[in-house]
This record gives sequence, C-alpha cells and structure tokens, in this order.
Amino acid sequence: MTTSPDDQQELEKEIEQTRERLGETVEALAAKVDVKARAQEKLSQLTGRLKGKATETAGKAKQQATQAGQQIKKRPVPAAATVGVLGAFVLFFALIRRWMRRDK
Repeated sequence: MTTSPDDQQELEKEIEQTRERLGETVEALAAKVDVKARAQEKLSQLTGRLKGKATETAGKAKQQATQAGQQIKKRPVPAAATVGVLGAFVLFFALIRRWMRRDK
C-alpha cells in the first residue's frame, strides 16, 4: 500500500495536532493534581480579598473618627460632660474596689 505525499503530509499533520492536544491535556491534568500550587493560588486570592477588606474597613474607621471629631468640635460641652461622667464612674469604682480590699 503506497500513500501519496499529500496523504503522508496530512497524516503527519494530524499526528502533530494530536500530540499537541495530548500535551495540553497532560498539562491540564498535572495542574489539577498539583494540590500545593492550587492551595497557594487559593491562599493568594484570599489574602488579596482580606487586604482589600482591611483597607476598606480602615478607610471607614478613619471616616467615622473624623466625623466624631467634627461632632465634638461642634459641641464640646456635651463631649466634655460625657468624659467627666465616665471619669467619675471610673474613680467611683476604683475607690469602691480599694475600700473592699481594705475590709479583707
């Protein structure tokens, strides 16, 4: 059985295409089996998301702190009164604790 040069070239072309597809399939399977690389990729994605959330949260916290500072500047008397009341509570509880230790 003789084949013409055109048939032989066509056959060689098909063999080369099959080899390329087989190589791509093997690479895809190897990538799926490489658990360490997949885990590192997933970790990298999660790290990126967490950094984004942290940046977003820090921005919101800074914005809220700025707003709180502006409110205190607008109304310094209520803010000072609140701090004074909290200070009185801390002092009161510290004194009670001290008296309770003396009784023991």
